Amino acid sequence: MKRMSMWLLPAVAVVCLGSVQAAAKDQANIVRDYTDIVGPADQQAYEAGIKSYNQCLAEHGFKYAWTSWVHETGDVYSYSYVSDPMTWAGFDAMRDAGKACDTTFRTQVNPHLKSETSVFMQGDAELRHLQTDTFGTPALIEVTYFKLKPGQRQAFMDAARKIYAAAKKSKWTGYSMLNEVVDGGDGAPDFLLVSPAKNWADLGKEMDPTLWKMLENVYGKADADALRKTVREATQESPSHVDSYNAGLSYRPSGK
Repeated sequence: MKRMSMWLLPAVAVVCLGSVQAAAKDQANIVRDYTDIVGPADQQAYEAGIKSYNQCLAEHGFKYAWTSWVHETGDVYSYSYVSDPMTWAGFDAMRDAGKACDTTFRTQVNPHLKSETSVFMQGDAELRHLQTDTFGTPALIEVTYFKLKPGQRQAFMDAARKIYAAAKKSKWTGYSMLNEVVDGGDGAPDFLLVSPAKNWADLGKEMDPTLWKMLENVYGKADADALRKTVREATQESPSHVDSYNAGLSYRPSGK
């Protein structure tokens, strides 16, 4: 695949996730992700339940947006919902604002769930390279999970910052952002790499130059090889899947 998931070769292992609490309390750089697993026979009823829940939120003036993503590869009966970036305190306000519709969710959505997981993710301006002037909600995203070996967080972060610095300096067209997972629970990844695409053709298009050639052009071959080695040696596992944007299951407050 064309994007920054080309950082490393996959390996299979289990790693313990450490809690990360470094985000400043007043920074709107935290997003929350819920992922629902639904049985095939329950898919239609589940989607109807989500729409009823969204209608309830609208009727109560709920002002927080949720973007819906349907998994196109991997478990295709999975749905993810991602909040807009907020402060930690913002999630307290969101929870209180949504209480009026908790019963709707429990009665119309929960019966159709096989399971649900949730994580918080912390953003960093240095770990982002996007077309901010023209970029809206993409049709597709490639999501790559990074599970790190114990004690490798800082080495991975330092290498990632250098990669993103080179991408910005060279105006490379391999756009993506890297978010750090916070309190994801047992088995959660340490980082999520999200790469947007306009369509399948865009997703499958090879970068010219490739990631490693871009880094070589910016830093020289020796430093580019060292970055590749650092990221690969820091990583236990890097599975990926593709999601599509679902406007019908997303929630947008009135006026947005």
